[in-house]
Amino acid sequence: MRGHQCQLTGEIVDKPWLKNYPDGVPAEIDVGTHGSLVELLDDAFQRHAGRTAAECLGTRLTFRQIDEQSNALAAWLQSRGLPAGSRVAVMMPNLPQYLVAIAAVLRAGMVVVNVNPLYTPRELLHQLKDSGAQAIIVLENFAVTLEEVIDETDVRHVVLAAMGDMLGLLKGAGINFAVRHLGRMVPEYRLPLDKGRTVTRFNTAVAQGARQALKRPPLGPDTVAFLQYTGGTTGVSKGATLLHRNVVANILQTEAWFRPMLDKLGDKQITIVCALPLYHIFALTICAMVGARLGMLNLLIPNPRDIRAFVKALQGHRVNMFPAVNTLYNALANDAEFRQLDFSELVISVGGGMAVQRATADLWLKVTGCPIVEGYGLSETSPVATTNRLDVKAFTGSIGFPLPSTDIAIRDDDGRDVKPGEPGEICIRGPQVMAGYWNRPDETAKVMTSDGFFKSGDIGVMDSSGEVRIVDRKKDMILVSGFNVYPNEIEQVVSLHPGVLECAAVGVADEKSGEAVKLFVVRRDATLSEDDLATYCRENFTAYKRPRHIEFRDALPKSNVGKVLRRELRSAH
Repeated sequence: MRGHQCQLTGEIVDKPWLKNYPDGVPAEIDVGTHGSLVELLDDAFQRHAGRTAAECLGTRLTFRQIDEQSNALAAWLQSRGLPAGSRVAVMMPNLPQYLVAIAAVLRAGMVVVNVNPLYTPRELLHQLKDSGAQAIIVLENFAVTLEEVIDETDVRHVVLAAMGDMLGLLKGAGINFAVRHLGRMVPEYRLPLDKGRTVTRFNTAVAQGARQALKRPPLGPDTVAFLQYTGGTTGVSKGATLLHRNVVANILQTEAWFRPMLDKLGDKQITIVCALPLYHIFALTICAMVGARLGMLNLLIPNPRDIRAFVKALQGHRVNMFPAVNTLYNALANDAEFRQLDFSELVISVGGGMAVQRATADLWLKVTGCPIVEGYGLSETSPVATTNRLDVKAFTGSIGFPLPSTDIAIRDDDGRDVKPGEPGEICIRGPQVMAGYWNRPDETAKVMTSDGFFKSGDIGVMDSSGEVRIVDRKKDMILVSGFNVYPNEIEQVVSLHPGVLECAAVGVADEKSGEAVKLFVVRRDATLSEDDLATYCRENFTAYKRPRHIEFRDALPKSNVGKVLRRELRSAH
């Protein structure tokens, strides 16, 4: 039997995944080693002070500089009269200022509200109002969006960052290279200064804060650290309330899982690619937080869609860790210049955010020699809940095993555990699980069980070894004549066709079967026809799974993290 819960106590009776842990990975981690996330960061900044923490646009920032600059910015935030617990929004792409900003907010005893810089005014307004943010640190390129909504929010203090803010602080011969990239025009904006509102330049705030003393606030494990907003794909965007102990736990859990593999690199500094946006929980925890904990060099990529600039940023580095989503792996592995890079020291390629497709994983392995291991988690779990063993030799198609101190249950709609191998909702319990949704006890009650599990909304199966596989999101499941069709299965198989670059499957209304499968395809081979794909699908799928409709497109709609937006494809039908 796989791990299951005693219906009376809710305790895991058996945890078969523990037998499959790599050597050196503990079953449990001690979440009490750090009283707060700030305590963990303080320790990391001191231990790694002389190391380079980040490189971006040819410039470099050390951990000592992050320590000094964030301490100063924290003191400045306190000088604004903002009490402990105030929410401070951070709205910018992957830049060195981001690392300074989030450390500053936490050190000031306040709460980080990460904001997608490409949000529309409507989306930004919702997040600022819902969180009650009283301050925002925003890249000036996006100030025009803030201008449209600021009067409808509680924001009273704006810190304006600029692309070149920290060039005077950063060392490296690449400063001229960075300056050449500052030519992008900043849209004209005019932030109103009425109602006691202040607008201060990032460098000015840091300089003023450096002349002030930071008052260390009382922080504990249950202090709120982040409001991490969900993508809103299942309704109104909600803020997952992540406590200091949630994030500390996930840092330590992930470190425990990664450590045996990273130790093989010896004493060298680990270089990690940070192309996923730092406002997203995946990069926030893995790149920023685990990166600080282990003293990694983060290669910050402000715009991963600019493949030319991306590849240029990687040149001269022997990257060790490469977290990404399927679409990014696919784009890079198909790029001729990327293939020429040195991958001799790449030991961890971890995929998350969406299902990794076998065709992409096979190509990535061929190009880099490093297999993609899938991890799984959500904003609500800080985020990592499961991951594959890092010593796999090839793509497994699974999301692996629960992390240390993490329990996974697979349950039916009535909350009962299903048998091994049967599909059910993936439910997660562990120290990384959020405290709840910000100011939404009704929504929290929908996803938290009486025995402490978070209901993910994802359908998966667990085998007798404790390994978990994703079947699909509940809402993405297609019902054809009473049979369940899972888009991931369709996409995995179709993506293996040599003429297909990308694909997505959705359910559309059908008079005869209720729903039918519609397939959207981006061609690798321009001669690929609908008949070619239909024949391929007949050869690979039973009748009810075969796409009834096939549509070729030049590109698929994606979120800023790189997820294919199936809901947009459904609505466009």
